[in-house]
Amino acid sequence: MQKHYKVIVIGSGQGGNPLAKRLAEAGWKTCLIEQRWVGGTCVNDGCTATKTMIASAQAADLTAHAKALGVDIDGYSVNLPAIVERKNKIVFQSRDGLEQKLQATDHLDLVYGTATFTGRKTVSVTLRDGTTAAYAADFIFINTGVRPAIPRIEGLDTVGYLTSTTILDLKVLPEHLLVVGSGYIGLELGQMFRRFGSRVTLIDPHSRLLPREDADIADTLKTILENEGITLYSSSKLRRVQPDGDGVIATIDKHGTEVTVKASHLLMATGRTPNTDALNLAAAGVETDDKGYIKTDEALETTAPGVYALGDVKGGPAFTHISYNDYLILFNNVRHGHRDRVTGRLVPYCIFTDPPLGRVGLTEQEAREKGLNVEIATLPMSRVARANEVGRAAGLMKAVVDRETKQILGAAVLGNEGGEIVTILQVAMMGGLTYEALRDGIFAHPTYAESLNNLFAGIGR
Repeated sequence: MQKHYKVIVIGSGQGGNPLAKRLAEAGWKTCLIEQRWVGGTCVNDGCTATKTMIASAQAADLTAHAKALGVDIDGYSVNLPAIVERKNKIVFQSRDGLEQKLQATDHLDLVYGTATFTGRKTVSVTLRDGTTAAYAADFIFINTGVRPAIPRIEGLDTVGYLTSTTILDLKVLPEHLLVVGSGYIGLELGQMFRRFGSRVTLIDPHSRLLPREDADIADTLKTILENEGITLYSSSKLRRVQPDGDGVIATIDKHGTEVTVKASHLLMATGRTPNTDALNLAAAGVETDDKGYIKTDEALETTAPGVYALGDVKGGPAFTHISYNDYLILFNNVRHGHRDRVTGRLVPYCIFTDPPLGRVGLTEQEAREKGLNVEIATLPMSRVARANEVGRAAGLMKAVVDRETKQILGAAVLGNEGGEIVTILQVAMMGGLTYEALRDGIFAHPTYAESLNNLFAGIGR
């Protein structure tokens, strides 16, 4: 027997959950299929989990440097099991609250199991009890997300390596953590465990850190991390590993020379891969690219009419807020007949190192590659009164401005509360404000926002 729905949503991530809930609230009979836990990566082992633990690392760092603020602390210790327990409590609260809201929604069936396409708009679900169920729908939305990607490395299958998921449940602090990968995940987790007390070595395959960011921003962050005691190997690749008791011996190609590093733990932070391999997308007529990401048009429709993809599984910016915006576009288009598109939207993001890096719009290097006539505003965080007052003066603020229109084209804020500060600049961009409006605006003293006066003070005068 095949059960028919108006809507099937496969995957309950940060786009799939609100989409299923709102369509059901609109009276559309909806089935939400989840293989693991509701909330997706963000709630369970991504944003919520990691930022909760990073808060503990920040507390450890503040304690370690409290003497600079005139507070003497006679020793402290990091209780990793307690940190993990706190993380789990917050994750469980978020997950359980979300599950209860979904289950209480009229016209919405929450089904736990693994979905596989059997036709254009039909799926078979292997339920948790081992039985199967067959469903069909007028609209199908795929929100299955991504998972850690593990490259082929000689000997990797002989050692107990960690991923960004499994490392969050460690109860014993690594003596020496070797991090393979220098993206957002590797940087955040590497700094976090350094502050917990681990030695940390990070392998960066690029010639400089964060090659998509401007060099001055990336170099400033590199200096901050190295000042905390993190060892960075640039232009380096992991060639092979072998067991060393409970640890690992890694052979690294560093600038063409082989070096050997012994570590107690190995973290593979080498990117993400889409959860599409079990979906049998060919049966639905849904095409993927060579990496397995689902191909969509500007309205998020796949190559199969009536089948859509949202969130990380379609490629592109892999951020929770983008997944959420995907949901808004789809809801407006499918439910209300709008013609919203993903093109032209601003893509803000934040790397939660400490200090964090908030980013939006064009970098300087992107603007110059486009041949734009721009001016660049920069301000060291050491010249921000609020940053000095709270003892958090590391970092750099930067904005890219169109010389003729005076519009802000992009911004980067590497500094304490960088994500919050860059959001002010994003709102200015959304509202079409010129840099002059921020340069001459009145902001409360002493706040980080007030530093925008000084950031733009050197332009146009």
